[in-house]
Amino acid sequence: MFKNLSTGAIGIHVNMKEGLALAREAGFDGLDLNIGEASQLAEEHSVQYVKNLWTEAGIAMGGWGFGVNWRGSDADYYAGLAQLPARAELAVELECFRTTTVVGPASNDMTFQENWDFSVKRLRPIAEILKRYGHSIGLEFIGPATSRKGAKHLFAYSMDAMLGLAAAVGTGNVGLLFDTWHWYTCRSTVDDVRKLSASDVVYVHINDAPAGIDPDEQIDNIRCLPAETGVIPLTELMQILNEVGYEGPVTPEPFSKKVNDMEPADAAKATAKSLNQVWQNAGL
Repeated sequence: MFKNLSTGAIGIHVNMKEGLALAREAGFDGLDLNIGEASQLAEEHSVQYVKNLWTEAGIAMGGWGFGVNWRGSDADYYAGLAQLPARAELAVELECFRTTTVVGPASNDMTFQENWDFSVKRLRPIAEILKRYGHSIGLEFIGPATSRKGAKHLFAYSMDAMLGLAAAVGTGNVGLLFDTWHWYTCRSTVDDVRKLSASDVVYVHINDAPAGIDPDEQIDNIRCLPAETGVIPLTELMQILNEVGYEGPVTPEPFSKKVNDMEPADAAKATAKSLNQVWQNAGL
């Protein structure tokens, strides 16, 4: 596992060079890849130019977004699908092989079965293309009960349900974006995590939860830095992920107003400090 920065997750909006500098100065090992910006830089300069930026910074690539609007209209979906091979090929050249997407927890328009069939139908062609290039997809489930409150039809909002959806896609390169916040708010257990294998986990988000609030009442965009409150048992979760052989990025996603209000360098350093504490607590 390595300590990875997603600038957008802590309210920082910078270009690739600036993000690499922030990651390096704060002490992160990795940074998520903006495949669109990478493509533009490769066109203006070369693929090697992009690779050199990362090599010179001493920063590994975390994950990238595959950029297909798989929940949108047929026109949007197929337009994105047509562009996917080029993005996937560039990501191979850059040696970044982990990509992710979010799966909504409920719908007002589709029943559970309709949503399931739709998701499998749309995700399978994406997964097939990405598999040809050696990429894996992490599906992120959305755990909070407040995020599905009032919706007409529930969908897959737990870790086990998302593993089921990954299996239904059936391409062998689809697993979890394991987010400690969503694990906590959907009331999964530590034993559930112990059942995972390294191939089940494509990418990890790490965060803590506000104290004194029942999991069913937690609000998705109000979280805490890792190890800030101790509500989520991060020490044990990270130890288990290490034991099962997960080797990918671990990315803080605190959605913290306190962090978002900081200057970029201060936000990156505060986030790195919290992640270092998790590493120390877990003996990693």
